[in-house]
Amino acid sequence: MFRPLELFIGLRYTRAKRRNQFISFISTVSIVCIAISVIALITVMSVMNGFDYQMKSRILGAISHATVSGVGESMQDWPRALQVAEANPHVLGAAPYVEAEAYLTAGHSSAALLRGIEPAQEPKVVDISKHMVEGSLNELTPNSWNIVLGKDLAMSLGIGVGDRVTVIVQQLYATPMGGVPKMRSFHVVGLFELGMEQFDSGLALVNMSDAEKLNGMDGPTGIRLRLDDMFNARPVARELADKLGQVYRVQTWMDTNANLFAALSMEKMVMFVILSLIILVAVINLISMLMMLVTDKQADIAILRTLGATPRSIMGTFMVQGVLVGFVGIGFGVGFGSLLSWKLPGIIKWIEHTFHVTFLSPDVYYISEVPSRLDWHDVGWTALLTFAFSLLATLYPAWRASRTQPAQALRYE
Repeated sequence: MFRPLELFIGLRYTRAKRRNQFISFISTVSIVCIAISVIALITVMSVMNGFDYQMKSRILGAISHATVSGVGESMQDWPRALQVAEANPHVLGAAPYVEAEAYLTAGHSSAALLRGIEPAQEPKVVDISKHMVEGSLNELTPNSWNIVLGKDLAMSLGIGVGDRVTVIVQQLYATPMGGVPKMRSFHVVGLFELGMEQFDSGLALVNMSDAEKLNGMDGPTGIRLRLDDMFNARPVARELADKLGQVYRVQTWMDTNANLFAALSMEKMVMFVILSLIILVAVINLISMLMMLVTDKQADIAILRTLGATPRSIMGTFMVQGVLVGFVGIGFGVGFGSLLSWKLPGIIKWIEHTFHVTFLSPDVYYISEVPSRLDWHDVGWTALLTFAFSLLATLYPAWRASRTQPAQALRYE
């Protein structure tokens, strides 16, 4: 005889006969509902991961994983700090910088963040050079008084490559009329576009020595770092802070953008909870199917009990079918959900091209394409959660089946 008996009978009940086609139909509906719920959860989580990755990539294209700065305006003994930072095995690149608020004026005026950089060292920490629309960072040579602007900033000023812009900083110099802000005319040699309004409309790059002279500084504001693992930034920052001492301040990208990424993480968690409730609703169909199956098989249960089957054995028999329905639904859901998440960007582009629609207009949204990033960790949790719901859904119907009394069930047979 087939062993174990509970598995044999449970599998046999999954094959519909003429008189219980409706139960088989409900079983199929339960599988489809579970599969659709799993597909929806995996796809939404992948899209959320894609947006999260795109936001982090674009932000880290303009800022570094970590920064070491001085307590005052300029950094003391910055060559030593640079040497200590580069000696850390987790630091892949380091570059000094000068940063100050400025007011730019040309055809129009706009406030911006003026950043002085070393063009040769800047690619070690950020990817702005990969997002140049016109010109090159290499044109930011010392004493050239050249400047590279964000594309949106240049548009708001009404200028382009080849034009001149006046930069006014907070540094004052004495005149017979009193203190006057320092200003200098710069030649626009390039434009960049990171896809983030924060930087495209509010960041201007010049050579570090030019920024030092304009702001009356005798050294950089700090040192920017690129790490081998950006999620390991805080432990590395603590290690560097201990080695450098209290005259330096070490910050990470998580500190400077904590609110943004906390909001993204909370949004992902809320979506996971909402879609988990949808899975729970789908599992209710499984409970309905099992309750109808228990009612339909009352006579079979009574006969099994008279042949010596224990309540535990009866309970296991009906749990087999519920678990099997959940397992099949999860299998289809994980397979199609992973495939959909993998191909989703291409599918969205095909729909936009075929039906001439735009889901994310580049004029409105920073990210104009629907991103998708499949995370097998999320897939695993989705499958595990759905299986747990399916398993719990079998308990009450199986318990009701185990409580069947043979005499009452066979009374009218």
